[in-house]
Amino acid sequence: KKINAGITDGEDRMVHMEKTCDEHGSFDTLVWEGDVISYLSWAENDMPGRAPLTAVSGTKGCPCDCGFCQEHQSEACCVLLELTSRCNLHCPVCFASAGEEGTDLPVSEIIRQYDWLIAHGGPYNIQLSGGEPTMRSDLDEIIRLGKERGFTYFQLNSNGLRIAGEDGYAAWLKEAGVSCVFLQFDSLNDEINLKLRGRRLCEIKDRAVRNCISAGLPVVLVPVIAPGMNENEIGAVLQYALEHHPGVRGVHFQPLSCFGRCEVADVKQKTQWRITIPRMLKLIEEQTGGLMKASDFSGGGTESAYCSFHASYRKTGTEIRALARRERNCCCPVPSTEAMDFVSRQWGREEPQSSQLAGIDTSAFDEFLKQAVDSTFTVSGMLFQDAWNLDFSRLRRCYIAEADSERGMVPFCAYNLTDISGKALYRK
Repeated sequence: KKINAGITDGEDRMVHMEKTCDEHGSFDTLVWEGDVISYLSWAENDMPGRAPLTAVSGTKGCPCDCGFCQEHQSEACCVLLELTSRCNLHCPVCFASAGEEGTDLPVSEIIRQYDWLIAHGGPYNIQLSGGEPTMRSDLDEIIRLGKERGFTYFQLNSNGLRIAGEDGYAAWLKEAGVSCVFLQFDSLNDEINLKLRGRRLCEIKDRAVRNCISAGLPVVLVPVIAPGMNENEIGAVLQYALEHHPGVRGVHFQPLSCFGRCEVADVKQKTQWRITIPRMLKLIEEQTGGLMKASDFSGGGTESAYCSFHASYRKTGTEIRALARRERNCCCPVPSTEAMDFVSRQWGREEPQSSQLAGIDTSAFDEFLKQAVDSTFTVSGMLFQDAWNLDFSRLRRCYIAEADSERGMVPFCAYNLTDISGKALYRK
């Protein structure tokens, strides 16, 4: 059910979204931990996206029949292929509500989705996801089939258990064509891991990182930040990532959103459980001792400015310095092919190849480009929307999509949207 909402300056001098439903009454949720002026200024360089060239038909409107339809205002950049609903963890927080029981997506359906994506604006950057995709033994075949159709970037979203526990597996993934491992990495404190993931995982995560580095497989650490649990771990995770750079290319934060299985958030507490962009940037600056400043970051690219934040740094030895902010910045700072190239270059293992240009050896320039990429460290974050703060103006700008058998592509937040009882809008 769609209802009107308003963005207001609350009594706490923070920005809220207020809604009134004729069935459930009025409620509000925090959207910005700062005043209205800072809220508006964050999006002052926001620029419109480019509508998808191959939009699908829709009749009900957002978000009820999303699929990058005629109302959508951005092309896709990254597409998640959920290869399995099986997982070797049962995390108290999980977008997909995954667990030990589940099914694998048939290879025939993967091929069909690849072909649909190519016919509708692809190739895109592919995120191999789940569940836990390493539960499958045919990732090499899945990547090979994608490459045959023109896809070049394959990010593996993983909890790292198999990478840590199986000798040679990281090298096998690299050989199979994995470009980068997006590694779940919430904390360096096992008591926190126990609360968020149901297991003590510190040694396992560290071993997974080291195995990837030894294999030459780039890693991005991905912490879910839950209020009252691991807010104080942000600086420690960044320090760990810097110590393992350039093998670890950066950190991509995901403040907790209330969808899927989310057993640690009490939405009745309103402001207490929601972490917004200003709070994240304040915590980053405080916990790095000013090494990384809130002013280093900007938000949004083709997606809404209120969906993300991003900064890039040049790391030389133990020193880092912020690179110039872009007007359009996030994990995918500009639309279409430029966005995909940015991701594959900065987070992947794409290396410049020595070449000849008009008889001139360009290998020295290629090495310069490689060193520039290797010395860059990125810090970013994505704030996913849930039923409490879903904003159609943001949703229509989304260019992170879930591959779906019925709709082709569905914006990530719409696909994972669940109501207060856990019932999903799209997810089967």
